[in-house]
Amino acid sequence: MEAKTKIVILGAGYAGVEAAKVLNKRFRNDDSVKITLIDRNPYHTLLTELHEIAGHRTEKESVMVDLYQVFKATKVELVTDEIVKVDKEKQLVISERTSYEYDYLVLGVGSEPAFFGVPGVKEHGFTIWSLKDALKIRHHIEDIFRRAREEKDPVKRKKLLTIVVAGSGFTGVEVVGELMEWKKLLCAQHDIPESEVSLYNIEAMPNILPILKPKMQEKAKRYMQKKGVKVLTGSAIVKATEDGIELKDGTKIDTETLIWTCGVQGNSFNMETGFTEGKRNRVQVNDFLQTADKDNIYAVGDNAYYEINGKPIPQIVETAIQSGACAAKNIIADIEKKEKQKFELKTHGFMVSVGSHYCVAELMGVQLSGFFAMLMKHLVNLHYLWGVGGIRLIWNYLRHEFFHMQDRRSFVGGHLSFRTQTLWLIPLRIYVGILWLIEGLNKVKDGWLEPGNIKIVQIAGGSGATQMAEATSSATTAAASGVTPILSAPPAIYQWFMDTVVAPNAMLFQTMVVITEIGIGLALIAGLFTFLASAASIGLAANFILSAMAGYDILWYVFAAIALMGGAGRSFGLDHYVIPWIKKWWANTNFARRHNLYFD
Repeated sequence: MEAKTKIVILGAGYAGVEAAKVLNKRFRNDDSVKITLIDRNPYHTLLTELHEIAGHRTEKESVMVDLYQVFKATKVELVTDEIVKVDKEKQLVISERTSYEYDYLVLGVGSEPAFFGVPGVKEHGFTIWSLKDALKIRHHIEDIFRRAREEKDPVKRKKLLTIVVAGSGFTGVEVVGELMEWKKLLCAQHDIPESEVSLYNIEAMPNILPILKPKMQEKAKRYMQKKGVKVLTGSAIVKATEDGIELKDGTKIDTETLIWTCGVQGNSFNMETGFTEGKRNRVQVNDFLQTADKDNIYAVGDNAYYEINGKPIPQIVETAIQSGACAAKNIIADIEKKEKQKFELKTHGFMVSVGSHYCVAELMGVQLSGFFAMLMKHLVNLHYLWGVGGIRLIWNYLRHEFFHMQDRRSFVGGHLSFRTQTLWLIPLRIYVGILWLIEGLNKVKDGWLEPGNIKIVQIAGGSGATQMAEATSSATTAAASGVTPILSAPPAIYQWFMDTVVAPNAMLFQTMVVITEIGIGLALIAGLFTFLASAASIGLAANFILSAMAGYDILWYVFAAIALMGGAGRSFGLDHYVIPWIKKWWANTNFARRHNLYFD
């Protein structure tokens, strides 16, 4: 049946994705509503992490979120197309090849770099406002170092090795941070002395990071200067050419690399399409984020102009997410004939990384720097990714930022990225498996499976207390061998569990112990479900410890199992075949898709 209400979201940025998710949550089972998300790319770009791509800290996949994976189990229809016009009267969004009808339109086309009329910047400078921009910068930096290595003319070589980042806002400082780290690696790779490389951060305003408190500004500035960055404040760039830049005071800096991060404005698409401008190409909206042109068109994110207490809402991620959600809720309210809500921005703080090891932050009034600031930045990123794509995006982020990180470019260094071949774990896996198998078979031989032959507990005197009558593995035999138990007595709650649950069902638990030990042994030997078998090994060992019958020798089982949990069954084990098949099957179930509970 043809949907009665068509909602089109233009742009899959932070605001557009949030709007789509909110609308899908409400109308998932409502066939009278159709939701369409249109973007020129089939992926959502994590714009706040583009500096890592430009500075070669991570690969491009780390900032690309596959929209089809995010919305596969939803009613959101994804369209990869580039819209060139909005016909507000006919309610159509139009591309070069087709058009799309809408009853409600969410305009989330984002922003673009602002050049402020400075001659030559647009023609000769690099911007960093898309994945394509970031990759262009990366390839250019690699190219100038290759050329500098071969250049014999000292003047030309100096020009090649001079890099200027214009702007000391969040983006500018983060780009500088990545380049100052990458510089060291590039110099080593191309046999260029680090002293020959000049990295500038030039800011027209008196201070860097103007949105932060002076203390945090100074910390970031000192850190950059300590790493060899030349920070120039109060130094406006007035001209750019193919040979370099010129400052307001007449200073000229010869360079082939000008990276412009001096601000953004609303997407020019807004004005080309005829929307009423607030300021700097941003679309004027009312309290409910409806445009001044049509009540059924909402502008969100960077391209929405709205003032709170006389100041325009900032063009930051929190604004985008909250405005996208607000617009979606107001569309829902309009469809359901309910009262709309006014847009209220609630910011929680700001975080700026200066390379991979240092960060400054202000979170809910608390100022942080260094390790804890960087930790919070990663946690905030993880929180956002969880909301968009669940555990799959969490895992991808951890892989890119920590587990697969090269050259120790992480705030924990390379400690999480060093990988050992699981081949070396094969002997340990099989050995531990044999030990568990022998223990289980010995219990069968001793009659643990014979009805009425209770060995796991005995009733002591008339007290009703229960105790382990014999150790369940040779490593846990304390009383017989004279080994001192780790615990002098079972914890009260464990004792209660034994008395109340185990003793009345002794034969059942006794059988479970035997089956578990044999199962762990066979699984480890075969390399099948090694993670679960290792976890069960730890669980059994913990049980023996709590029974106050196990000596310190049993800890060997625990630490061996921890080592085996790192994929020991993937080398010459059945996990090599079984786990990929299970992952593929699970990822295609509706439950996993709907709740984002799967890995790539």
